[in-house]
Amino acid sequence: MDLKAYYRKIREVEAQLPGEEVVIVSYETPDGGVPGVKTEVSKRLAAKLLVEGRGRLATETEAAEYRRELEASHRRAQELAAASKVQIAVVSEAELRAYRSLKSQKQA
Repeated sequence: MDLKAYYRKIREVEAQLPGEEVVIVSYETPDGGVPGVKTEVSKRLAAKLLVEGRGRLATETEAAEYRRELEASHRRAQELAAASKVQIAVVSEAELRAYRSLKSQKQA
C-alpha cells in the first residue's frame, strides 16, 4: 500500500466534505461492522471511513433524522436525570420549631 497516496486521498475527500461534522452510514464489514448505523464524526474521520469503504455519507434527510433522534434522546436523558435528583433541605432547630408552630396554628 502506498501510504502517500492513501493519505493524499483522505485529504482530498476531507476537502470536499461540507461542515465540520458529518453523518456517516456504515457498511457491513468483515471485521464485524454493522450496516446502516448512523454516526456523526469529524471531517477527518469521515474521509478516512469513506476512503476505506467502511461507510457512505448520509443523505440530508438521513442526517436531519439522525440529529432529531439524537436531540430527542438527549432531552429524555436530561428529563430522567432531573427526575431522579433528590432534593434535601437542611433547616435549623429554630426554623423547624417555627414551622411546626405555624402548622399547628393553621390546623387549629
